[in-house]
Amino acid sequence: MDIRLTEITVRELTENFTDKADEGVKGYNNRLDIRPPYQREFIYNDTQRDAVIDTIVNEFPLNVMYWALREDGTYEIIDGQQRTLSICQYVNGDFAHIMRYFSNLKDDEKEQILNYKLTVYICSGTDSQKLSWFKTINIAGVKLRDQELRNAV
Repeated sequence: MDIRLTEITVRELTENFTDKADEGVKGYNNRLDIRPPYQREFIYNDTQRDAVIDTIVNEFPLNVMYWALREDGTYEIIDGQQRTLSICQYVNGDFAHIMRYFSNLKDDEKEQILNYKLTVYICSGTDSQKLSWFKTINIAGVKLRDQELRNAV
């Protein structure tokens, strides 16, 4: 398996964000599948979601994310779906953070968020290698239920 480290901005991540039941959840200018079949639904509560936005607003480092490169040159999230959705939904105006929607922020506040850099490891390899990596990565954090692990495999 090949793994490379890259950085993207929140602006790049949220470009053309869509969350449609029939078309899936996409970001990164429609090149990132945020909810591939083995991922669970969005489970963050308001406190967890707000913590992601607080991290960005305060310019603290956010945990790395892991993406898999597909054969067609697009990506799918292996780890970081909950953080990614929190970011995309906030910038999209789906919820307010500290009683302020993204659209109500001052221009300099918006730019600070949009220019925030996210660290992403991108891996390419066989489906078995990617699923093995997914399982290993998800041992920590919010534990996957046994059924969620079975769904991934």
